[in-house]
Amino acid sequence: MPKGNIKTTRLEMIRTKARVRVASKGLSLLKMKRSSLVLEFFKLARQIQLLRENLGMGVQTAMDSTKIADIQAGRINVERIAAEQATMMVGVEAKNVMGVSIPNLNLGDKSRLDVGYELVSVPTAVEDARKSYRTLFNLLIEIAEKENSLRKLLYEIEKLNRRSNAIENVVIPSMLEKIAYIRQRLEDLERDQTVSLKFIKRKMNA
Repeated sequence: MPKGNIKTTRLEMIRTKARVRVASKGLSLLKMKRSSLVLEFFKLARQIQLLRENLGMGVQTAMDSTKIADIQAGRINVERIAAEQATMMVGVEAKNVMGVSIPNLNLGDKSRLDVGYELVSVPTAVEDARKSYRTLFNLLIEIAEKENSLRKLLYEIEKLNRRSNAIENVVIPSMLEKIAYIRQRLEDLERDQTVSLKFIKRKMNA
């Protein structure tokens, strides 16, 4: 704000000081929220790292179980059984983490995931393969959910950084500069008035 537009009154200085207190309190709350989100971010990052380590083993287990099922039941039977499986439906809900809306993925109605064949009619290896792929699918869903949450948290942290930096480095310094300017002008006016009163007093005494 140009200094020529600043009201150099005590009331304006009091109001500006009040705004500084409000801005400082808001800055403190923003930093607290940012710290909480950063902790949540690193927590999710560690979980994703562990899940990704398990993902490689899950893929290998699924591939190995498929090979065994092919040997025991035959590729044609395995493909037929796979085609008979119910479609897995993934639902999306939202959960709130420190004011941030994060997607929560779930597999919906469990009845949709029933086995589409009689267990007694196929080799055990086929059921083992189905379970291994089910486990792998669940793992992929969990990784996708957490990675999406990680991106949303990162976006929110960056937004909070921009807002807190603006308040800390622009808004508050600008208001403090305004207060200093008003105080200086009031002191100048007070000195001018004192000098004027002394001059008038001397004139009257003379």
